[in-house]
Amino acid sequence: MFKYCICVTRMELWPGAWTVLLLLLLLLLFLLPTLWFCSPSAKYFFKMAFYNGWILFLAVLAIPVCAVRGRNVENMKILRLMLLHIKYLYGIRVEVRGAHHFPPSQPYVVVSNHQSSLDLLGMMEVLPGRCVPIAKRELLWAGSAGLACWLAGVIFIDRKRTGDAISVMSEVAQTLLTQDVRVWVFPEGTRNHNGSMLPFKRGAFHLAVQAQVPIVPIVMSSYQDFYCKKERRFTSVLWLQELHQSHVIGVLAY
Repeated sequence: MFKYCICVTRMELWPGAWTVLLLLLLLLLFLLPTLWFCSPSAKYFFKMAFYNGWILFLAVLAIPVCAVRGRNVENMKILRLMLLHIKYLYGIRVEVRGAHHFPPSQPYVVVSNHQSSLDLLGMMEVLPGRCVPIAKRELLWAGSAGLACWLAGVIFIDRKRTGDAISVMSEVAQTLLTQDVRVWVFPEGTRNHNGSMLPFKRGAFHLAVQAQVPIVPIVMSSYQDFYCKKERRFTSVLWLQELHQSHVIGVLAY
């Protein structure tokens, strides 16, 4: 009987392999700037890839800091501080009008139009203290971003299960009053890229009625001048946000 033993002591790339790798690297370094300056679509994908990747990276940095408090709405201040600079990376200037309409010291529900993931930049620009957004449950599984959002007290709802969503809204109404929390809701329920507005879901308004707190409407100006997913266009521009006077929605019984 014969026994065979194969022992690999060291693996090396043959000299030609290094040449191929070097050529591929040089080709990549040449192609990326070329695509950036010559292809608006490529520039769009590069910008969006960096936007999402950078947020995931920042979330990794935020998680250990937020974990000190555990799940706490005060952690939203940390996320806001870490995200505010992103607009400068893209040459976006944000102008806010009507910030004085925020109620000074009481719970309320913020409602805002929803156009794309860039809404995050507008939200961070005006986010009041102790305010957390209501988000779809799928975001919870978005890697480091999902964990960071959970630690910051973001409220997740399952849109496919109406009963569960109603139950969560009831709990949120109690939290608004007992813990002095503000809630940010996108009442359209989903992103709308065409510049118009979709019909509102009723959840935000039921929440305000149940908790008897004001609603603060916020309108983000259309992105069409600098961003269009369909046309693969993403440039730099001035971006307006308008806050309107808050209102209390009540129910009268006769």
